[in-house]
Amino acid sequence: MRLTQTLGRAVLVRPDAVATIDGDRVRTWRQVHERVGRMSAGLRGLGVQPGDRVAVLANNCDAYFEAYFAILWSGAVIVPLNTRLAPAETQFQLADAGACVMLYGEEFAGVIAGLKPALPQIRAWIAMDTPDASADLALEALATEGEPAPEIERKPEDLAGIFYTGGTTGLPKGVMLPHRALAAMAVNLTMSLKVDHSIVNLHSAPMFHLADIGTFMATMVGGTHVFVRRLDEEVMLDMIERWGVTHIFTVPAVIDRLARHPRGEIARALKVLGYGGAPMPLGTYDAARARFPDLDFVQGFGMTEMGAHTFLEAEHHRPGADPEKMKSVGQPAYGYEIKVVDPNGVEVPRRTLGEIIGRGDNMMLGYWNRPEETQAALKGGWMWSGDAGFMDETGFVYITDRFKDMIVSGGENVYSIEVENVVSRHPSVAECAIIGVPDEKWGERVHAVVVLAAGQTLTLEDLSVHCRAEIAGYKTPRSLQILETPLPRSAAGKVLKTDLRAPWWEGQARRV
Repeated sequence: MRLTQTLGRAVLVRPDAVATIDGDRVRTWRQVHERVGRMSAGLRGLGVQPGDRVAVLANNCDAYFEAYFAILWSGAVIVPLNTRLAPAETQFQLADAGACVMLYGEEFAGVIAGLKPALPQIRAWIAMDTPDASADLALEALATEGEPAPEIERKPEDLAGIFYTGGTTGLPKGVMLPHRALAAMAVNLTMSLKVDHSIVNLHSAPMFHLADIGTFMATMVGGTHVFVRRLDEEVMLDMIERWGVTHIFTVPAVIDRLARHPRGEIARALKVLGYGGAPMPLGTYDAARARFPDLDFVQGFGMTEMGAHTFLEAEHHRPGADPEKMKSVGQPAYGYEIKVVDPNGVEVPRRTLGEIIGRGDNMMLGYWNRPEETQAALKGGWMWSGDAGFMDETGFVYITDRFKDMIVSGGENVYSIEVENVVSRHPSVAECAIIGVPDEKWGERVHAVVVLAAGQTLTLEDLSVHCRAEIAGYKTPRSLQILETPLPRSAAGKVLKTDLRAPWWEGQARRV
């Protein structure tokens, strides 16, 4: 299946239904379809050919959504760029992908002015808002002038997008996702979440990231997309109230802020609050469940290279459900396979620790121009995740840690997620991260990095007493660091433990 089929179906079955909402601007599927066709004609007029890479640097908006489809409608490949990167990082990714056209939002006009002289291979710079001095033309002109072009149809195995990883362990890698991979995610999520045309999906995750799973799923069923460029919990609550938002997919940190917000009761109007990208600390979940008792929570686990591979459905989040299942990331989603294996790729017995690997139509083709790294990640037709975990007798998958985040203290393996679940339940703790830091006696010691709740204090002794009531002594934090600012996070909401560890390991070699 090619991704553009989702748009074709939406305009066929619900042509006059609301497709997109951005501020006070509302468009139907018929209008979106026509604009996409005109944008595609304009891109082809600029020389864009099937397989060419077209980059986008913008915050969430309806123009981003239309451009996404227009690029694919042209047979080209979209390169969504992380809006939080430094200009040098953006320049590297544009050059690495070989982008020939660049679309950008007005917030990034200054960045573009600096990049343009360094990237002569980009033959057109297109402003998605009012044109500035760096723009060659405006996207709105492409969307409103001329006749819509027919789609250049691509095959399911053809490349649809290059999505760059964060590059926390080196240069970013471009993950090559074909049409079939993104379409498989959309189909799978439609089934897993049981969504239909009534969905009103708020794009709360950044559109450059696969965490924004609603782009194709809500399109497939002819639902409604709601966009906002600057998003915080206050704005989210406004959107829920104004537009009747039914589904939000975000990260645990945002859910925590919604649950603690004075107007948080508004979020009870939601049907589904999904999360992923990072584990949900049990303390965060307890607070959110208490605030939103009738809301369906769902969790997805995946990675850019293999999106949304497991699902923990709503029934396992409801009161009375097996609390052990809440510690898992769910079961393999429809049509996907997961195994837990030893270093040689041999499947281990149930509840035995190993590396989680998976396969399915959602897998990447490989890393752009990185054959050796592709070979290391894709072995025997399986994607090796780098996550340590185990599977129980009914297929529930439990992630104990990223291998690089596992702490070896005194010869014992300590899994940071397990400790974080306990620390997060201390009443003084608003956010926490557990890392391994150098220790002369133990090799590594368990170190807690904590952001306190308003007006609270915490000592290492208090934290130790709290933790020892639930976990073994060797897992209990031996040192405590209190931050005055929020934990550093990636655009996907993951805590950047590499950044937290770096000052401690400077000039020393860590095992991973």
